[in-house]
Amino acid sequence: MIGLLVSIILVLIVLGIVGLSTYVGWQLTHPQRKIVDDAPENYNLHRKDVTFPSRTDGVLLDGWYLESPNAPSLAKTTTVIMSHGYAGTRLEKGLPALLLAQALVNAGYHVLMFDFRNSGRSEGDTTTIGFLEKEDILGAIDWVQSYTNLSSEIILLGFSMGGTSSLLAAAESEAVSGVITDSAFSQLLPYLKENLPVWSKLPRYPFTPLILFILPKLIGVNPHAVDALAAVDKIVPRPVLFIHSKDDLAIPYTNSTQMFERHPAVFELWITEGAGHVGSFQLQSEAYIKRVLNFIAKC
Repeated sequence: MIGLLVSIILVLIVLGIVGLSTYVGWQLTHPQRKIVDDAPENYNLHRKDVTFPSRTDGVLLDGWYLESPNAPSLAKTTTVIMSHGYAGTRLEKGLPALLLAQALVNAGYHVLMFDFRNSGRSEGDTTTIGFLEKEDILGAIDWVQSYTNLSSEIILLGFSMGGTSSLLAAAESEAVSGVITDSAFSQLLPYLKENLPVWSKLPRYPFTPLILFILPKLIGVNPHAVDALAAVDKIVPRPVLFIHSKDDLAIPYTNSTQMFERHPAVFELWITEGAGHVGSFQLQSEAYIKRVLNFIAKC
């Protein structure tokens, strides 16, 4: 009788752990949407509201195209596609992204800001931490090429998950002239193995291995495919600027140094200090803008 009771208790504990792991995994890939509660007009920017499909599954994405009145009157102009981080919106409020967009537009560059799937005003109900967000950026590239009749150079500028997704997209699109990432992770599976407790708020064992086992089956995502470290090899000889704070507690700066070191003759690395995750712009906005503009000019 006691043995049976112990067995039942053990089964219930196991079921509870598996159930909690499934719930947390579901929550991580279905974060609550944040609203888009700021506008380009507040930064003296003129916007064109746009929608376009993600490249593979047709999920409709919502964004703004900010056309620069200062763009050079040449056949070729430059459009910067900005991509936000996990569970955020096009506003990337930690910067804020509209302030950076203002600097880019004033410098003569067009800017496309949009919400990833399951974010802001876009369609979709699942966040895949780079797996399908890459396809969203490829859809944004398709839109820019269609809108400009292929007359615009394209630079990708991504923050955190958006930075990783930008690298993945650039590896598959020759239309991209260069990439800027801020606080990107290099490989999803190793990153989650090491840092998932930061996001799940659960002890590493037994939860992290269980969540990583359940999650791909739950949402149909292959975390091995989110590999920006391999993607950078396909981007060269095109340039990449990696920006990361040494004091980033969410995504260690070594993720960026690891990618930079694959091709240091082609890539650029700017390690800041004192800033949190995607916090370098807020801490050193003038230096940040100068670094970004210099990089784009070289592209």
